[in-house]
Amino acid sequence: MECTTANGIVLHTLRDGPTEATTLVFANSIGTDARVWDRVIGRLGGRFHTLRYDKRGHGLSETPAGPYTIDDHVADVAGLFDALGIGRAVVVGLSVGGMIAQGLAAARPALVAGLVLCDTARRIGPPEMWDQRIAAIRAGGIAALAEPILERWFSARFRESRPEELAGWRAMLTRTPVEGYLGTCAAIRDADLTTAARGIAVPTLCLVGSEDGATPPALVRELAGLIPGARCHEIAGAGHLPCVEAPDEVAGLIEGFVAGLETA
Repeated sequence: MECTTANGIVLHTLRDGPTEATTLVFANSIGTDARVWDRVIGRLGGRFHTLRYDKRGHGLSETPAGPYTIDDHVADVAGLFDALGIGRAVVVGLSVGGMIAQGLAAARPALVAGLVLCDTARRIGPPEMWDQRIAAIRAGGIAALAEPILERWFSARFRESRPEELAGWRAMLTRTPVEGYLGTCAAIRDADLTTAARGIAVPTLCLVGSEDGATPPALVRELAGLIPGARCHEIAGAGHLPCVEAPDEVAGLIEGFVAGLETA
């Protein structure tokens, strides 16, 4: 197990691949930990140096008292870059991880060589929705909302055909520390990355599952439209976590994107 102190807290990290290769940094979604990227990492075949980490309040990382802000999450990942000696990387962010990636590109642009923004947006949901979620979880725990969350995460086909795996993802979600989950709910609620998105000056690829119930394709296309030169690709049949449902396609798209950067 590898843990690193960054921005004053201990974060669980996973590193793979040769350190001299292009570095990819992966940021995961709310209610998941670094394992959400396992299948993508496995298909990248050791071609890249990859860093995954559990956000504050998730997985094996520390859970400071909430609420959190996107700036807190950005400072955490920037602290990992500094602590681990990563000078520049392609940042791959899923959902709130994509918001963190946008924030990092705004706050520390020298660290970011390119962005792959998966199933994310400049702003996700109205504040009232997050306030309702926070209240419901405080009253009944994460398990009280697990089923509707899983319906947004995964396509109907996945939920029906892979019940054992779905049970594993339910367990990951419901075992997330409540304070960490609610702290990140507040961060998403209060975040508006419109200005950050418009100011992104690195190559950017936006990905979205066609069946995404949390950040639908239209929302992700809107984000791509704000980022100068960004491209958007829809992954047919996948929900909010295409890295789980369509890892081959996601890995191939990341490889092609990075190859373009390396050629340029």
